[in-house]
Amino acid sequence: MMRLRLKADGRIVEILGDGREGTVVNAIGSAPAASRLQPAEQADRSEAVYARRVRARTKLTQAQFAASLGLPVETVRNWEQGKRSLRGPARALLKLIERMPEQAIRT
Repeated sequence: MMRLRLKADGRIVEILGDGREGTVVNAIGSAPAASRLQPAEQADRSEAVYARRVRARTKLTQAQFAASLGLPVETVRNWEQGKRSLRGPARALLKLIERMPEQAIRT
């Protein structure tokens, strides 16, 4: 019998005999192909990549970046892991930081 765990981000992973997590599985128990990503999942991943890229450009850690914006560090982590999508104000703020990082964030 296969043991499965539903992750917070909606993924289903197999729990191996030693307690580690194995491959991601779909509803019928087979490993999904990368090409089977739904458009919404692809958009979530691209938003996560965008959020990571913008923060990396500032050369700040997640904690430093969050503190400079007055946000909880969990929010930045969730953006970068694709667990939380970028809404209007957050997207606008990241675009500003992307274009003018020195002016937008003064440490």
